[in-house]
Amino acid sequence: MRAQALTLAAAGAAALFVPVTLTEPAVAVRPGGAVVSRSDGRVSAADLLARLRHCSPVSHGRYRTDSSGSAKVRVCGTREAVFWEADMDIDCDGRPTARCNRRSDPLFSSTTAYQQSDGRHLSAERLPYIVVPARSGIWNPREHGVRGGSVAAVVYRGTVRYAVVGDTGPRDIIGEASYATARDLGIPTDPRTGGVPSGVTYIVFKGSPVTPIEDHAEAVARGERLARRFVRDGG
Repeated sequence: MRAQALTLAAAGAAALFVPVTLTEPAVAVRPGGAVVSRSDGRVSAADLLARLRHCSPVSHGRYRTDSSGSAKVRVCGTREAVFWEADMDIDCDGRPTARCNRRSDPLFSSTTAYQQSDGRHLSAERLPYIVVPARSGIWNPREHGVRGGSVAAVVYRGTVRYAVVGDTGPRDIIGEASYATARDLGIPTDPRTGGVPSGVTYIVFKGSPVTPIEDHAEAVARGERLARRFVRDGG
């Protein structure tokens, strides 16, 4: 985990804010406001975001998204999940690979807070995972059912991808995910200059650890089940 500010060129930053038309099929709303998922059975970004319109804070204060910014991000909670909206910095930590190593990332660490079933540290290039802040007076993730391997839905520009909690970061900074998570969401993956400055929603389902943590197929399958229940039951 690193505490870095994103260094986007002005033109690149402007491009990030160009309105995008979602390509997912429109969702239908039943009488009474119940949301109907996509016709292919997957839960859409619109389904999930519709359940996050109101924030009941579970954090005792707010987080910064980088070391020089002001604290603006609250962690919110429902019966089934916690969530926040922030930026995405790129975590390239864990086992060295062709794209995540000391040459590509000056802040590289060969360790992650959680390990695979074989004892090796996670691979940020291969495993979609998110980073949660270390326990502090602001928030204790474990008190809300968030621990290593917990399933997360990550939403960006109409796309939903599933990941696990795979690393911890500074106590006062939030908004980071692995190289693989960024890649799957179409977010620039360079650990030096990649990521996006805002607009990423992180939803972590309580009490949902995947075992083994590296089983991404199981994380996706469980994430879809939990997301459908979250949308159906209203969180």
